[in-house]
Amino acid sequence: MTATIESLKVQREAALAATAGGAPGRTINPFFGVGPITDAAADEVEARRIRFAFEHWLEANYRKLDDKGNDIGPFTAAEIGRSMHRGYPADKFILDMMREIHRYFGFPKANRMAVGLGGGHSGFTVAALHLISGDAASQGIYIDTPRPESEAANAGGFFRQSWGAQIVELMRLSKGGDESRLHFSGSEGVIPAPEELQAKGVKLVFGVGHETTGATTYTKQEIRNLLAWLDSNPEEHHAMLDATSLLGAMPWGDELVREVTAKCCFFMPFQKAIGGISGYFVISFTPQALALVERNAKAPITAIPRQLKLATPLDQRKPLTGERSVNIGPFYDPSADKMLGGVINTFSTLAFAETTFGLQRVAGMLGPVSAMNARSAANRTAINEWIAGQALLQLGVAEAERRGAAVTLLRINDPDISDIAIHARIIARSKQLLGVEGLTHPNGVREQGLDVARYVNAFPGTPGDYRAWIGGIRDVADIVALLENLAYAYRRAKIVVLEEELDKLGVRFPAPQAAAALERRDQADKAYKVLIADLVGLRFDRKGKPDHSEVKAHVEAKGGLFHAGAPSPKKTYAPGHIHFFYLPDLSTEAEILPLTKDGQFDAVIAAATFLPKDAVFTQGGVRIGAGTGNMQCACWGGGNGAGGTAALMNTPSFNSRATAQMTMKALLKVLPDLDVVELHKRASAGRFDTGKDLKDFPTEKLEGKTMAIIGYGNIGREVAHLSAMFGMKVRVHARPRHRVWIESEGFAFAATAEEAATGADVISVHTGLGPFDAKNKRFANAGVIGATVLGKLNHGAIVLNYDRGECVDVKALDRAMKSGKVRYAAIDADIFKAGKTLTGPLVPYLPLAKKYKGRLELLPHAAADTEHVSRVEGAKQAVDQIFDLIQFGRVSNLKGDLPQGLVNAGPSTVRGVGRVTRNDLMTAVKDRAAFGELRGLAEEVAAILAALHATSQPDLATLQVDRHGAGLLKAANSLQTRLRALGLEGPYYGD
Repeated sequence: MTATIESLKVQREAALAATAGGAPGRTINPFFGVGPITDAAADEVEARRIRFAFEHWLEANYRKLDDKGNDIGPFTAAEIGRSMHRGYPADKFILDMMREIHRYFGFPKANRMAVGLGGGHSGFTVAALHLISGDAASQGIYIDTPRPESEAANAGGFFRQSWGAQIVELMRLSKGGDESRLHFSGSEGVIPAPEELQAKGVKLVFGVGHETTGATTYTKQEIRNLLAWLDSNPEEHHAMLDATSLLGAMPWGDELVREVTAKCCFFMPFQKAIGGISGYFVISFTPQALALVERNAKAPITAIPRQLKLATPLDQRKPLTGERSVNIGPFYDPSADKMLGGVINTFSTLAFAETTFGLQRVAGMLGPVSAMNARSAANRTAINEWIAGQALLQLGVAEAERRGAAVTLLRINDPDISDIAIHARIIARSKQLLGVEGLTHPNGVREQGLDVARYVNAFPGTPGDYRAWIGGIRDVADIVALLENLAYAYRRAKIVVLEEELDKLGVRFPAPQAAAALERRDQADKAYKVLIADLVGLRFDRKGKPDHSEVKAHVEAKGGLFHAGAPSPKKTYAPGHIHFFYLPDLSTEAEILPLTKDGQFDAVIAAATFLPKDAVFTQGGVRIGAGTGNMQCACWGGGNGAGGTAALMNTPSFNSRATAQMTMKALLKVLPDLDVVELHKRASAGRFDTGKDLKDFPTEKLEGKTMAIIGYGNIGREVAHLSAMFGMKVRVHARPRHRVWIESEGFAFAATAEEAATGADVISVHTGLGPFDAKNKRFANAGVIGATVLGKLNHGAIVLNYDRGECVDVKALDRAMKSGKVRYAAIDADIFKAGKTLTGPLVPYLPLAKKYKGRLELLPHAAADTEHVSRVEGAKQAVDQIFDLIQFGRVSNLKGDLPQGLVNAGPSTVRGVGRVTRNDLMTAVKDRAAFGELRGLAEEVAAILAALHATSQPDLATLQVDRHGAGLLKAANSLQTRLRALGLEGPYYGD
């Protein structure tokens, strides 16, 4: 018992080691049980898109006609689904499908195709009933499977014996049937030499053996044998092949494929195995075989059910005694491009349409069937090579040339597992992991399903454990991914089964303890110090001072300590805590450096304060706001620094709306340009007659004016939206990668600042300073709004710069204001005062303020600092980021390079402001109720829009508008509102 336990433990450890790296890459498509006309949808979204594409295709190709033949609109999928399947357009659906199948798979025009209801077995039955002559004892029949109930066939079970059994029963139960006419193969899917077939008196070959596993195919020599036998007596020799695993997967070269397609008959079950959505079959007949069917119709071997008859009465009034002919049966005649008759029973028109659509889609993706055949052969070669490089998986078909190019059959070679029942359990569990069910260990630990191969079940009796479609519809990378996942899933399933066996023996493996979400990295004996260098509250408290109480409470709630003032060298601060020192009055380099040049603080939080190059913060810093132009320390890891080791972060989006609103406030002072001050004076003094005097005050409104925005960051995007709400035309210049998102929000993209400015009435700058060029000692975006850009504006334009003062060339602005090109400008930039000395980017504008009184508004970088809640929330996030950095080494909203040893936690923004992140989207998805409501609204909008788009007749369109117009607008409005509430607006860049 001990040896058994130890052996099981060793096997388990080996499987754990082999899978320690985690699951392999995913397959592109998890549905490995479908054929060459599959939709090849990678996921649920793509599958739904394909369904929409199908409905568009359907509406474009199947049109309603009035009694004069005029087009009056499309048939929709709903209409086709509700309609009867007779007449137009049902006849066109059949004709189109038959034409497409005949054309795509390369059947010659001499061969006709029949269509009927049912799957593979039905198609085989129809073929057998019509081709076996009842009065021709000399018609020997060869079936390329072992004789049913023989030793060779017994292992295959009912399914694999069913093809031969049908013919045996037909001979046994039919009047005049002769079982001695049947000749079976010694093994599956073998075609003997022509001489052997002739010696047995064979006139009819049924090639069904390769389909019983789907993993075998005919060798080139067998195909040559078959063709030689057919050529020796074309009028009497006929071959009927099951095409389920041959279509698009004939690996014999183009010339042989063309010969086989021309000289053999094929029954094709267009069910899921090939690509249909419901059971129906198509049979291709050579002219000689069709003549045989015609003869047999007069003396069939047995009664053929009406629904299966291919030869129907010439006189429809005499179904029993009328002469029968294939010329009015359910055949497609390619030479005349018409159906000679319809399907006997009711059929699924939509199923036929989907087959046509699927074939056309496959042709568009892969090209002709010859290309698919070649891809299938290449996939077979790739499997052979992959299998040769490892030992766990083996191919179920030993002979390389006989391995199918449509389906692969694989078995596990695991010398450790000799018990058949244990082996079966592992295989079954592995398929749970490959699909969606997943695995649960005895200790309760669960591994969710990989969803990489939902259908890899081998038929009973087949020599293998996994069976999957590997034909040319799939890329070779998908095949390799499947093999890697099979090996991984087997080993993971083996672990579970071994643990179950060990559990029976009293050996249990405890569930591992849940790992801590994050490992602490701060030192318990160290007191961390953080400088807060700006106001964190913009309201006044009862003493008339800016109120920092909310941020103080937030720090303390997180376990930090808040100190108003600088740290004292005489005081010891509690170790194991993060201490925040609040010094909001710091301004100049002379004030800042003595406190920071020797790394006295581990981190810093700042908003507008300019941090000089020599200030040192060993851990990192956060700028409250979007840009980090004022964070000039050389200690940062890249970005604005010089390759230091501290992390630089910001809190984008908190003050974006405040800044955007202040930008619009500056604009609204001059546009619309109604002189409200003068009107107020005159109206309040009673010196105004609206009827007579209002004509003296014409007004230019914002609506229709062009707003040029430089930069598509959070603020620029908010300004764009506000401008659009005023009816302005918005043109945005940003980096090319933003174009798709700019245009998706209804704004025009401009490749250059000059293009954005051309013909604009207002230009607003929101681009930031950009990186610093040490060689030229200037920032990349300094002076970006220069003479060339200003010269492109409309005369009398307005310049707004609520980002960085350096972005506008002051000399160029001076000239533009002097000429009248710019009638008004508003600038918001830093200004600092040390004694009588003024510094900062606002200083160069001061002379212009005196020169152009009333035309230039200057703000001391106050636009972002106008809203208390924004500043408080931004400061709270900055505090959170500092805690995350010091305690766990995580960096949110990273600017520049990530210092070694830290983890990038990605972006974090205010919901609805700036870009949407993966975290935002996942948060929305987790709100199942809200997301379900969102889906319902989207489906309501899609349903009404699709119906209206598909309605061409004005009276019907009016009827639908009357019924659903209010519902459409209500759902559309609600959809926009819900999306906005979930924060799903704006650009999406993943992380």
